[in-house]
Amino acid sequence: MKKFMEEFKQFISRGNVMDMAVGVIIGGAFSSITTSLINDIVMPLLGILTGSISFAELHVTINGAEIAYGNFIQAIFNFLIMAFVVFCLIKAINRFHRKKEEAPPAPPEPSNEEKLLAEIRDLLKEKGNA
Repeated sequence: MKKFMEEFKQFISRGNVMDMAVGVIIGGAFSSITTSLINDIVMPLLGILTGSISFAELHVTINGAEIAYGNFIQAIFNFLIMAFVVFCLIKAINRFHRKKEEAPPAPPEPSNEEKLLAEIRDLLKEKGNA
């Protein structure tokens, strides 16, 4: 049991787990923003365009069971907006990484020994051609 707890402690203290936890928390907060955007702005505007229909109220009753397909439509819009934002974020991150990789590293400054050897080489070439 002690070894198990040590392994668990090691797992939790890794950076990736902490990054994932932060991502989940921010994702939850972002989800509520997206849900509000859909419910409070996008769906009312779509309702105006479709004749003042509130999508949240769209439902059909079959044998006493109410099927609220309007909520499903809102969930689809919510998913599409969330997926689009995540796509844009990933695309921006990838572009940043590509630019970082494309920049060639500056050649290192030659050492004094290399400079001296280059001078000797050039002098020997001059004597050979004379």
